Amino acid sequence: MNSLGFDKDPKDTRVVVAMSGGVDSSVVACLLKEEGYDVIGVTLQLYDHGIALEKSGACCAGQDIYDARTVADRYGFPHYVLDYENRFQQSVMEDFADSYLRGETPIPCVRCNQKVKFKDMLAMARDLGADCMATGHYIQRIDGENGPELHRAFDDTKDQSYFLFTTTNEQLDYLRFPLGGLPKSETRKMAERMGLHVSDKPDSQDICFVPDGSYARVVERLRPGALDEGDIVHLDGRVLGQHNGIINYTIGQRRGIGVGGTAEPLYVIRLDAEAKQVIVGPKEALARTVVLINELNWLGEEISDNGKDVLVKLRSSQKPVAATLYPEGQGLGMGGARIVLHDPQFGVSPGQAAVFYDGNRVLGGGWIVSSEQETVAA
Repeated sequence: MNSLGFDKDPKDTRVVVAMSGGVDSSVVACLLKEEGYDVIGVTLQLYDHGIALEKSGACCAGQDIYDARTVADRYGFPHYVLDYENRFQQSVMEDFADSYLRGETPIPCVRCNQKVKFKDMLAMARDLGADCMATGHYIQRIDGENGPELHRAFDDTKDQSYFLFTTTNEQLDYLRFPLGGLPKSETRKMAERMGLHVSDKPDSQDICFVPDGSYARVVERLRPGALDEGDIVHLDGRVLGQHNGIINYTIGQRRGIGVGGTAEPLYVIRLDAEAKQVIVGPKEALARTVVLINELNWLGEEISDNGKDVLVKLRSSQKPVAATLYPEGQGLGMGGARIVLHDPQFGVSPGQAAVFYDGNRVLGGGWIVSSEQETVAA
């Protein structure tokens, strides 16, 4: 077996590497080339060149396409740029805007992996006759008793499992993540050894198509009227002030709400998109013990009617917490599910993801639709 898991020489193994122009995917491509694989680099042009040039550290546009091509030229493997701008706008940017208008807090990077990179790009890799597709994501693919499993990265500070929960078993069978078992510091050392000009390039921190960090500006451009004003309302019904668009608020927010004069700190408890209201109240009103999700993508073994005890992350920055998962509706495989949290959690927001773990193994996840505080009968 070669290092990618195929029973043939590396020179007879074709691998398409998804190259964003950053240090991680550049190292993956060059590392595999050094090992003798038949490497093809592919970069997607995802959004407007003009917007991309306004911002450094983005991916899949502008300077980053040039960086990816320069790396490929240095190491002598073919590199292609594919224009997926229309698909990206329809599948990611439009969904991003509509999600905000519904009062949700979207994660466009997940939709990009789900709808573009691990769907259209993966299909293109197959068309090129590749045995697999490799990426620079920090996540591990480990062979288990029932086939490939998805696991958290070795470097916990760079783990990207939360953003890859939509990866299906079929996709996982085809994907490879060579950096999943390495610390990020080692990746940069490898880039320096390889003489790559991107070795000290900073990681992308923000959403790639938001050049100045202003989500509201992008949503307003895509959906005129998104900044319509409305009331800021206390849970007890009092109107405390006005806002300039619910897209400027997120559940759990405390600072910058725009109202004061109350004895208690106020938090955003709920966003009512239809009424254009921002509902605020005390922190204890944010407590939730039941979370409902849809589009459940499940990578684990079958779940019984009694549910399955799991660890779940409800935000990317949150540590996993204990819960019990109960499939509902269509059951497993893009259906619905109910999560019963063992301890109340605060700031659970529709549009975010609920990602499930068994230790370091990623069991899958789904999109948060709603949440509630379960009442216990006296």
